[in-house]
Amino acid sequence: MSKCAIVTGGASGIGRAVAEALAATGCRVVVADVNAPAGAAVAEAIGGHFVPADVSVRADCRRLVDQAAGLSGGVHILVNNAGFQHVSPIAEFPEDTWEQMLRVMLTAPFLLTRYAWPHMQAQGWGRIVNIASIHALVASPNKAGYIAAKHGLLGLTRTAALEGGPLGITVNAICPAYVRTPLVENQIAAQAQAHGIPADQVVEKVLLKSAAIKRLIEPAEVGGLVCYLCSDAASAITGAAWTMDCGWTAQ
Repeated sequence: MSKCAIVTGGASGIGRAVAEALAATGCRVVVADVNAPAGAAVAEAIGGHFVPADVSVRADCRRLVDQAAGLSGGVHILVNNAGFQHVSPIAEFPEDTWEQMLRVMLTAPFLLTRYAWPHMQAQGWGRIVNIASIHALVASPNKAGYIAAKHGLLGLTRTAALEGGPLGITVNAICPAYVRTPLVENQIAAQAQAHGIPADQVVEKVLLKSAAIKRLIEPAEVGGLVCYLCSDAASAITGAAWTMDCGWTAQ
């Protein structure tokens, strides 16, 4: 029986690339997203299943895992990818946005991990990959909610790895720098205005200022790393924060 993989935020960007990559390895992929038309289209294209889910809602997290398990008799792989950005100083950071970021990017991964855990434990095999960010390791101004959530996600990753080791469950985080996604592309205009430079200079002078390799990361590259971490070749790897940052943190 093929392994069942849940990918949250699978309708576009990194999530879509991860869903495509896992499907190519033979996994039965359950794509979850709030964007029903786009999510359903991705699922259809890869021969998977779409489950509409708002992971900021606890009941949706439970329903997502239950439906995925019902399709395949278990859950083998969980990729916590859903997220969003907001940029503003702490003094102006909207309180409701802060709370929503923590629900989507920290509470949801905890709940989905908790709900998938019994399936993985019963199988004696499980892979959980949390799509964190280089901002799980370092900070930047004006991103308090995002960075707090991603730092917390790394702590969750490490704790779950310690608990999952004896059970055959590995838990890792991937920490990419800027990936070529709609989320990043939507930031360019705002960054151009904030720094007073043309939009076509934002990637090199702002986003990639600290990177050794001056290019955006492609979503498929993240998908490839997820597949490796979900393979038997990576069975000794757990609790790790995999930097994919074009050398950003090398200095």
